Amino acid sequence: MNPQLSRRRFTQAIGGLLAACAVPAMATSPGRAASTAAAAKDAGARFAFPPGFTWGTATAAYQIEGAVKADGRGESIWDVYAHTPGKIVGGATGDVADDSYHHYPEDIALMRALGVGAYRFSVAWPRIFPQGTGQPNPKGVDYYKRLVDALHAAGIEPYCTLYHWDLPEALQRKGGWQNRDTAKAFADYAGYMAGQLDGRVQHFMTMNEISTFIGNGYGGTAMAPGLGLKGQALQQARHHALLGHGLAVQAIRAATNAKTKVGSAEGIDAPMPAFDAPEHVAAARKAAVEENAGYLTAMHTGRYTDLYLKTLGADAPKFTPEDMRIIGSKTDFQGLNIYTGNYYIAADNERGYEAVPFPSSYPNMQSSWIQFAPDAMYWGPKLMAEALGISDIYITENGTSSTAAPDAEGRVLDIDRVMFLRQYLGELQRGIVDGAPVRGYFLWSLLDNFEWSRGYSERFGITYVDFATQKRTPKLSSQFYRDVIAGNAI
Repeated sequence: MNPQLSRRRFTQAIGGLLAACAVPAMATSPGRAASTAAAAKDAGARFAFPPGFTWGTATAAYQIEGAVKADGRGESIWDVYAHTPGKIVGGATGDVADDSYHHYPEDIALMRALGVGAYRFSVAWPRIFPQGTGQPNPKGVDYYKRLVDALHAAGIEPYCTLYHWDLPEALQRKGGWQNRDTAKAFADYAGYMAGQLDGRVQHFMTMNEISTFIGNGYGGTAMAPGLGLKGQALQQARHHALLGHGLAVQAIRAATNAKTKVGSAEGIDAPMPAFDAPEHVAAARKAAVEENAGYLTAMHTGRYTDLYLKTLGADAPKFTPEDMRIIGSKTDFQGLNIYTGNYYIAADNERGYEAVPFPSSYPNMQSSWIQFAPDAMYWGPKLMAEALGISDIYITENGTSSTAAPDAEGRVLDIDRVMFLRQYLGELQRGIVDGAPVRGYFLWSLLDNFEWSRGYSERFGITYVDFATQKRTPKLSSQFYRDVIAGNAI
């Protein structure tokens, strides 16, 4: 192929995407969408996703909203942590981030240009209850109502996460998740906010990745509040977060209509057999239960496994049968955040499996914790569904960071992200064909944003954000994802 011709075609394509994002009324033309869909079908219909499959993108409040002191918002643990010297790469904070609090119409235009049918966002608890409890803040509530109404006007279904790590600092001063009262406070907030959005939002997620905010924020120091707890104190905080989830499920159901669906989004240890010999598949299925025993297994079975409690020993949390009944409150779907996974083989030990460590030569993406493991998208949903009896799954996060930056022509050619998404989505499609009950996929993330302790040094967005000017520029991966959505196929 003539390289000049190829470059010209790409420039024309990305130029069309930029124009679509700049003017909401000029989203992807019907003719182009039809031709793209036809091309995708012709290229390989066997890689099609099911009719009605939900395509979306995802963000989190503290990572994109900015406006941390606007309209009565209270202080969160991330405000405090980010302003603590030495905690965040480059001394960054989320004070401004993408300023999506003010730029959300532009961000919805980006989604419309992509052709997504759904958007997963989170509500900032401190915007609703600045002190964590007490009187709600009507300006905070009104903001999310405006956001949701604008999404509906653009033909995009809102999926709402009620807790994505921004605990009100006032509650942290009372012990945060170490304090059992925080679970009740969360349920009160979740029920109130779900009631305010009832009729506007049909899918609610209680929490995002309990395993991460407890493991890295309470057990470690790399995330807010950075306590570095050990032993029983850590396990009790984890249990209280699970209890908060269960209480919130009940509160949301009590505050909304019968059509409302409730779930959570959890970062799992995605189990993969080293290869698909029957004994290794069986080992990975056992790992699905035991390696997620402190989170998803407890939430879907209402109990901690015997092996889990035995392993914890004296560090096991104190709990009652009523606690476990609440934690096991029935949900309608399960969100899985899958970036990487772990390989397992059969072993002659108490667990019946053994983890295979990644050798130093194993490839990873820019973020060193993302080992390149597309198999996780095939095996993770499939084995979790089989092991725990889950009937409806959404991939609520999947994506990667990239170092790609604008070139001399202003293009962001993040071919590493395109490669990553192509491989992971291909494995997801294969898993669905083989019975994994996955109903939708939310790409992480719509925008480059505040990447927690990494600040702005890692970019996960399919849209490049110039944080000095707030200019948004769709990347090559944005064009790729748009074409996947238009064709409903890889």
